[in-house]
Amino acid sequence: MEKMMIGASGVTTSRIGLGTWAIGGWMWGGADEAQSIATIRSAVERGVTLIDTAPVYGFGVSEEVVGKAIAEGRLRDKVQIATKVGLSWEDGKPFRDSSPARIRQEIEASLRRLRTDVIDLYQVHWPDNETPIAQTAEALGELRREGKIRAIGVSNFSPAQTDAFSAVTPLDAVQPPYNLFEREIEADVLPHAKAAGLTVLAYGALCRGLLAGRITAQTAFTGDDLRKQDPKFQGERFRRYLAAAEALKTLARERFGKSLPALAVRWILDQGPTIALWGARRPAQLDPVDEVSGWRLDEAAKSQIDAILRRFVEDRISPDFMAPPARRASSR
Repeated sequence: MEKMMIGASGVTTSRIGLGTWAIGGWMWGGADEAQSIATIRSAVERGVTLIDTAPVYGFGVSEEVVGKAIAEGRLRDKVQIATKVGLSWEDGKPFRDSSPARIRQEIEASLRRLRTDVIDLYQVHWPDNETPIAQTAEALGELRREGKIRAIGVSNFSPAQTDAFSAVTPLDAVQPPYNLFEREIEADVLPHAKAAGLTVLAYGALCRGLLAGRITAQTAFTGDDLRKQDPKFQGERFRRYLAAAEALKTLARERFGKSLPALAVRWILDQGPTIALWGARRPAQLDPVDEVSGWRLDEAAKSQIDAILRRFVEDRISPDFMAPPARRASSR
């Protein structure tokens, strides 16, 4: 498993991290705790040492499951825990709140749920336009000075917002959506991160399953599964994305003898100072992890990938539909 340091923090981790949004159940049609714990332990056995979670994933459930899996498996010295701050919720609906008071509440709740005394990477989940970025940055800087966190990141921030944050408190990482189908950050966030020495944690590495190689036109999404609202999973556009995935799967197999998810994650790792967050909630979903290391995509393969994307998905859809509201309605 390839490893890298997160920014200048001194925290070294695997370049594949386990994404645990689905483990929280909320917006993914529910989850099974036993399967989730088995998935976390399977990830560690495969060399994945970074576990990325957030309080809002299941409104505490994901952090609790991660904490339980790590504590009961005695894995704390083998993993790096990344979680987030700055999203509150009311009646099951999240909204942004990165105020210093909220940050103080969240850090203690996260430490308790995760059963640890320090968080390796603490990230502001979404920018909160109602709280000055300087106040949020200073609050996280204080937590680092107190030894409660080791590295600091921001998620879903623009380069300008990132610069405003790092002018107050040194940053180590940014976490944007990034995968073969969602490449908006190549215009701004990715080159900015490279220039600033920031590590990019790419979330949605398999594009909510589209690049996992198992979804078909007959796949049904039930309950509160967010893919029921994702434009990529609707009508003719869904069929085009599936066709692109099938063509990429063929390329992966014929050119490299690899699976589609291995190709998709390898592509992310070859883009720069990147870590790919691989979402899973069953151990079998991690089987292709072992195929990712030890090879690279050459320029010819990258060109073939780009040609496939141009052929099938010219009108690429961004992941903006996932953005939470600025504040709850009652606060406006």
